[in-house]
Amino acid sequence: MGQTRAVRLGLRPLFTFAIFLGSFLLFLVQPLAAKMILPTFGGTPAVWNTSMVFFQGALLLGYAYAHASVARLGIGRQPWIHLLLMVLSLAVLPVSVPVGLVSGGASNPALQVLLVLALGVGLPFFAVSAGAPLLQRWFAETDDPRASDPYFLYRASNLGSLLALLSYPAVFEPFLRLRTQAIVWTAMYALLILAVAGCALQATRFHRDRALDRSEPERASEPIPWRRRLFWVVLAAVPSSLLLGVTTYLTSNLTPIPLLWVVPLAVYLLTFIVAFQTRRTRVGAVASRLLPLIAAPMALAVVLESSEPLWLLGLLHLLLFAVAALALHRRLAEDRPPADRLTEFYLWVSVGGVLGGAFNALLAPVAFSRVAEYPIAIVLACLLTMPRKGEGSVRWADLAYPAMVAGVAYGGWYASRRTEWISHLAEGWGLDPGPLGTLAMLGLPALLAFLAVDRRLRFGLSLGALFLVSFGLHVYSKGNVTHTARSFFGVTRIVETRDGRLRQLVHGNTLHGLQNLEPGLRNTPMTYYHPTGPIGEVFEAMGPALRGARIGLVGLGVGSLAAYGQPGQQMVFFEIDPLVERIARDDRLFTFLRDSKAEVRVVLGDARLMLEREPDASFRLLVLDAFSSDSIPVHLLTREAMRLYQRKLEPNGVLAFHVSNRYLVLHNVVAKTALAEGMVSAYHDDAFVDDELALQGKTASQWVVAARSWKNLQPILHGNPAWEKLTQPDGPVWSDDFSNLLSVFER
Repeated sequence: MGQTRAVRLGLRPLFTFAIFLGSFLLFLVQPLAAKMILPTFGGTPAVWNTSMVFFQGALLLGYAYAHASVARLGIGRQPWIHLLLMVLSLAVLPVSVPVGLVSGGASNPALQVLLVLALGVGLPFFAVSAGAPLLQRWFAETDDPRASDPYFLYRASNLGSLLALLSYPAVFEPFLRLRTQAIVWTAMYALLILAVAGCALQATRFHRDRALDRSEPERASEPIPWRRRLFWVVLAAVPSSLLLGVTTYLTSNLTPIPLLWVVPLAVYLLTFIVAFQTRRTRVGAVASRLLPLIAAPMALAVVLESSEPLWLLGLLHLLLFAVAALALHRRLAEDRPPADRLTEFYLWVSVGGVLGGAFNALLAPVAFSRVAEYPIAIVLACLLTMPRKGEGSVRWADLAYPAMVAGVAYGGWYASRRTEWISHLAEGWGLDPGPLGTLAMLGLPALLAFLAVDRRLRFGLSLGALFLVSFGLHVYSKGNVTHTARSFFGVTRIVETRDGRLRQLVHGNTLHGLQNLEPGLRNTPMTYYHPTGPIGEVFEAMGPALRGARIGLVGLGVGSLAAYGQPGQQMVFFEIDPLVERIARDDRLFTFLRDSKAEVRVVLGDARLMLEREPDASFRLLVLDAFSSDSIPVHLLTREAMRLYQRKLEPNGVLAFHVSNRYLVLHNVVAKTALAEGMVSAYHDDAFVDDELALQGKTASQWVVAARSWKNLQPILHGNPAWEKLTQPDGPVWSDDFSNLLSVFER
């Protein structure tokens, strides 16, 4: 009796540890593999979307294997088959992706990415992904008092995923090179095999003992109807879509902080941990009641694309996501089936997660010109979680009320465009009449939607009507939108200031280019590229040396730098987003490319891969302008990349790096990496912009120039004390094998 109790007491920690470690490894290997393939395949949407599809597909296959193998083999044999699969996976470890089997730079690298990921991490990822549902199913066969409801172990799974998510950028990436990370992952995988073997022994031992005890017949629960399965899929899909939607919204419309995507994903995993606690709790009901109180005002903020106050709006978006995800995940947990249907339950939950992610990552960029998937997910969350107070069948008012909300919104829009009272009111308060008119147009419809909170269908459809009207009218509070388009990189707008002087290319709330429409300034580069700024000084100082030269430019924007082109020069732009090229070439929008005196060519694709195809020693000046957004292309800042740039430069050529970033300090990274490749560098922080130039469109900027010797930089540095020589830059050298994004956050 004592020995049985001792074994029983050891079961729960053993299974908990095995599930925790498996999920930790699952989340750890994904960024590890992604960093391994980045230098070969680049950072195009085809690469990232294919990687996402691979890992989600492998996870779904793992869950399908878990369900099918238990159903066909039973608990008596299945654990040993799975253990054999895990041991066989050791043959492809340590983790490595065989990029040497393929050639980078393919126009459609999807099949190549799938091949190298499948060969490199496919088998171990598949084996580990099946672990969470299998181990819970095995635990259900033991004599532990909680074996009849093993879903509490799901919390350990999500906790492991959460810790891996947080520890990779904080511990693994800053302190370990990729090869070391792969070895550490392999060692932990070997430990996981031992833990899984212990779990298999306990599960099969008790299953065998129970089979010999004829007094305890097998009990099987009733089959699960398809309607219930579809309900699980929907409950899992909406939070998955909402996760990607709020992440995209935060990083593009509010603030492009690097690694900000970690926060929503951490919240997502925490809601699973809270939702799948087994004790009775009202957390789901409370979350369901809180959701409309947050969703109604936040719907107005989403429609207006409000960005101030930044900290408050960011917290409210995260709160909306947390409450919605918690309510849906708790409802999912409350509808979980008996333990013998556990693997099937997790299979359908996984299907929902994949569908939600695919909707945002693959379908939405093609189907919508704006980030419509986020509002759609908010509406669906409200429809699924609102309490059914007084609801029976659908009433006519549930459909008529949202139509009235849409009518009021249209009426407000018409009134705000046909009367002058908004302008008079704005002048009296010292406000911009544009945003005030938009608020007046949509404030009343938002209030009407909020008044319907007691009717789930009515409230959700009213919010949908509000979103639909605002999108149809192209509501935008920061200027006059003349063009909107979307690619896999996000939503891009052409916005004219209300005085009609400036035309801007805007991605979220990040400015990616500007043209002054005044006749005398139309061909003057603006923002970071102004003639009085650092890059203007570079072109002026190198003017004689650039006659008849080839100039490479990574990052197109609106083509501002083409204004520096001279007859006889060839300017080759490298741009990753085809949409940006279409906008820059459309002379109805921007005219820098059309009016350039140089021969202009645009090469589409990842800059590092496309530069490999250019002749060596062919560029006299190479400008790299790809580091101002939230997700900087790290593979363009590594030692291997610097070696490539140096090879493509003429012997007396110059590199110019645009390192302006609101959150990252990159000039030392560039200088240290250049120094490691035998180059010298200098830095110019053009922080002060006088009022007159600011009105014309100039903005502050930071640039680094590098060359093989100080002699090559002498024309730029001579007589200009603003350029600071970086002879002893701080920090480590970045390489394809090592980078540390956290170390360059501005303090």
